[in-house]
Amino acid sequence: MTQISLTIYDQKHQVKQGKRTPESEPTLLQATAEDFVTLASQECCYEDGDKIVVSLSRSGQFVWVTLDETLATTLVYIKGNEWIYPVHLSENAKEAAPEGRFAGKSHYLSVRVATKEELAAYRNVALNPHDQKEFLGAYPHAHANVETRDDATFFACNAIDGIFANTSHGNYPYGSWGINQQADAALTIDFGHEVRIDQCALTLRADFPHDSYWQQVTLAFSDGSQEILQTVKSSQPQRFSFQSRTVTWVKLYELIQNDDPSPFPALTQIEVFGRSIQEENA
Repeated sequence: MTQISLTIYDQKHQVKQGKRTPESEPTLLQATAEDFVTLASQECCYEDGDKIVVSLSRSGQFVWVTLDETLATTLVYIKGNEWIYPVHLSENAKEAAPEGRFAGKSHYLSVRVATKEELAAYRNVALNPHDQKEFLGAYPHAHANVETRDDATFFACNAIDGIFANTSHGNYPYGSWGINQQADAALTIDFGHEVRIDQCALTLRADFPHDSYWQQVTLAFSDGSQEILQTVKSSQPQRFSFQSRTVTWVKLYELIQNDDPSPFPALTQIEVFGRSIQEENA
């Protein structure tokens, strides 16, 4: 059994208060339970700088999380005992999210330890709609050596959020990883633990003719190997199979652009398919 605590803190790191119903008395927005915990309120308003904290009695746990109604329920790996999730409500952050994210007064959050049956599934091990620019405790995590103008609509985490809208660019739902025309741009997906993978899929941004595209990319692996992938001008996911290997991260780099007039290639989604080694041996 794993004890899970869910707590919402304000900017001063004080536990926020809310009401279960408009008629009830204010209570602390905190809940603790074994293996599955929920936190609900009908009277709670988030502010920029608030933090949601997930605390676990056992480290190295796979959990299903929902921290906002606009975020898809996500399987994440918490390597330590704590995951801190900042609530970003700046204008830049709002541009990269649906209008209702962390808005209004009624909210529902949940965290549940994943079952062995759920962990046995072959899946996209890179998927994490809850990922953010900064790493604060949950995997998988995407990071890059460049993100266009430090604009949230071009952050690396957009490439693993599961949103495939790619016929435009900029504000939600058209987030992408933008490389700011940097020749040595590289995107890394850190899984936080060993995974055995054998396929990937790339969905290039396809806001043509504004966009260009890459005709070749390299996928490097933590075991020192790499795969050279030939990509084409397409709005559809491009899937590639390769020899199975066990890794803790992958890196997309050596991005060779087509010679069309546009200087703006970008990535909408990267998917990596496989299983966790920890899951298989559990």
